[in-house]
Amino acid sequence: MTVSPSPVIRPDTREDQEIDRPWQVVVWNDPVNTMSYVVYVFRKLFGYDETKATELMLQVHFDGRAIVSDGPREKAEVDCYRLHNHGLWATMEKV
Repeated sequence: MTVSPSPVIRPDTREDQEIDRPWQVVVWNDPVNTMSYVVYVFRKLFGYDETKATELMLQVHFDGRAIVSDGPREKAEVDCYRLHNHGLWATMEKV
């Protein structure tokens, strides 16, 4: 009696898998919050020093937007939520 070998099933490894790209958190300019308050929020939430927080605030003021953090989607969602709770207009975008 001869036993024939069972076929080997190999998984298809040619699948295109989208790599989880990082997300960016964007703060938008608004007519409500003062410049000093925006600097305060950036320092409080992200731990930026006064110079970095001021630079980002000025970018928001003059360019209309600034990227204040990046990372995985879950972190970006939390950062957006925290910014919203402080009255800033923030969105997320994929890099």
